[in-house]
Amino acid sequence: MTGRGRGELRVYETPEALAAALADLFVEDARAAIEARGAFFVSLAGGRTPQAAYSLLAVSERRDVIDWPRVFIYFGDERCVPPESDESNYKMAFESFLSKVPIPPRNLHRMHGEDEPARAARAYAQVLVETMGELPRFDLMLLGMGEDGHTASLFPGADPRAEEDQLVRAFFVEQFETHRLTITPLVINNSRHVTIAVEGAAKAPTLHAVREGPYDPVTYPVQIASPRDSDLTWLVDKAAASMLA
Repeated sequence: MTGRGRGELRVYETPEALAAALADLFVEDARAAIEARGAFFVSLAGGRTPQAAYSLLAVSERRDVIDWPRVFIYFGDERCVPPESDESNYKMAFESFLSKVPIPPRNLHRMHGEDEPARAARAYAQVLVETMGELPRFDLMLLGMGEDGHTASLFPGADPRAEEDQLVRAFFVEQFETHRLTITPLVINNSRHVTIAVEGAAKAPTLHAVREGPYDPVTYPVQIASPRDSDLTWLVDKAAASMLA
């Protein structure tokens, strides 16, 4: 990524330690945002590592130190499925922890994957604007990285910087033969804190290419995560970091 927002790298011995660190970071950012600005706006990610962290947020020592009525939940991407589908990021997050903490239902803003994709993208962009302003600014943007270098639902082969004025996009993912909804780099890079969690030896080659290779976001869309005036933090386990210098 040669000089473009590499970000801080934190390496953990095990996936369990990584999940705990991610949950603790959520707590820290929530408390800091609420103290500074009276609210915490956070965008959740799907995936195994976030799911493990979400479950830890429902444990009393973390759950009980957050002022949940001041927490506002959003999602970085979603499959075009109904919320009861096992493929839904919303369902995963709701069952893992949102249903287990005292957060008001009105504070949960899910992507409506069951709606026509283009209409759902426009509607979610409107939600972002109505609740956070013309250029939405999350206090914490949680992201993951796939083995192919994708993040959110920005996949290799297309320039993730296309249509840069959009907040949310809907598009067809050919390799999965399905539609997806995703926030865009414009929103990601306006966040106060972007955190990317990466787990497992299978992702080691990609993580090496992303952090130590040339900047090529068409091949590795996760490289677009480069906040202009805020923090970028990579939380990775030892297996994923095994090829890094």
